[in-house]
Amino acid sequence: MAGKKMAGKKVVKNVAKNAKRPQPPTTKTEGAIRAGNGRYSFDLGTLNTIDAGPGYSTSHGPVVEGDRIQIGLMRMPKGTGSRPHSHPNEQWIYIMQGTLESEVAGVKSRGGVGSLIYIPANAVHSALATPEGDVVFLTAKDMSHGIAGRATDGSAAGPAYAPGFAPKR
Repeated sequence: MAGKKMAGKKVVKNVAKNAKRPQPPTTKTEGAIRAGNGRYSFDLGTLNTIDAGPGYSTSHGPVVEGDRIQIGLMRMPKGTGSRPHSHPNEQWIYIMQGTLESEVAGVKSRGGVGSLIYIPANAVHSALATPEGDVVFLTAKDMSHGIAGRATDGSAAGPAYAPGFAPKR
């Protein structure tokens, strides 16, 4: 702060007000929200959504990134999901609505509300929302990589679909 004397009193000017405010660091995932720098609380239901697996998954939702952890509230429409893919960060999936059929490193499972799925770093995995209803899940990943991975076949040929759920052409 800078100051000057005026009629025997020191008047303080706030020079920081005129200084450029520090911007939060960029995000690893385009469209994600960066936490910190005064942003510590988030209403996930009101944030913009992003595609969590462009070219291989139907998962979409808001993503918030911190320094070491990223959180996403994802929706996977019924009868759709992700083709086999991997990413260099480990991941946790907590199912809040619906039933999710998944495969992680060759191990198949089916989980409903309250189920927790662990995906080790670089493990090939896939998921499919059952035809009965959409799946909503909270996901957490470390920040060694962004939210999206890469399909194991290297293509962006689209997401996985249960029989009868693929878009009509």
